[in-house]
Amino acid sequence: MTATFTSREFNRDPGSIKRAAQSGPVFITDRNKPSLVVLAIRDYERLAGHGASLFDVLMPDDAQDFDFDPPKAQIAARAAELD
Repeated sequence: MTATFTSREFNRDPGSIKRAAQSGPVFITDRNKPSLVVLAIRDYERLAGHGASLFDVLMPDDAQDFDFDPPKAQIAARAAELD
């Protein structure tokens, strides 16, 4: 749910804007035009992509770091056949 407050309301009662931001974006207007948006941090992180990575989500909590040293692939180059 979005909410809209004037810049005067923003200056007078910032607590109500902080509470409203927990439910969705809060638009602050200046002379009846949107000038700012206040977001809860969880919404900002979701939009900015600062959440957990897919690796973090899929990795079990008790997983430990390990070294991974796969064998080198043995691929021989051969001449191209141009007929």
